[in-house]
Amino acid sequence: MELHFVYCVGVCRLSVKKAAPAKKGKAAKDPNKPKRPPSAFFVFMEEFREEFKRKHPNSKGVAVVGKAGGDKWRSFSDAEKAPYIQKAEKRKGDYEKALKSYNKKLAEGPKDDEEEESDRSKSEVNDEEDDDEGSEEEDDD
Repeated sequence: MELHFVYCVGVCRLSVKKAAPAKKGKAAKDPNKPKRPPSAFFVFMEEFREEFKRKHPNSKGVAVVGKAGGDKWRSFSDAEKAPYIQKAEKRKGDYEKALKSYNKKLAEGPKDDEEEESDRSKSEVNDEEDDDEGSEEEDDD
């Protein structure tokens, strides 16, 4: 528990702050893991956003588009929602296949004969070496 004193004129207050509990960091996300598929509503919103932007080119607010899309989705009957639900289910099937493949690769582990390349390309590494050599020459002067 920490006590903080504040210099003030008039009414003074003493503030007490409790120490925050230690936060556990989130596990790092694997960039190779397949992205979860969108729901039927988000499949609908992909098309609705384009249509809305064509009709309202001056409207820049994300909330405005979301609210209009939500209102239209709620007004749809089950028959009108069916094509979006079908597209979402297809994407879900594709996702499940990709996830199985991803999990299989994780279970196998990295292969010994397959080297992982560094994030930097060879040209970037060579550029840095050239820069280092050039700076040594300048230091000799």
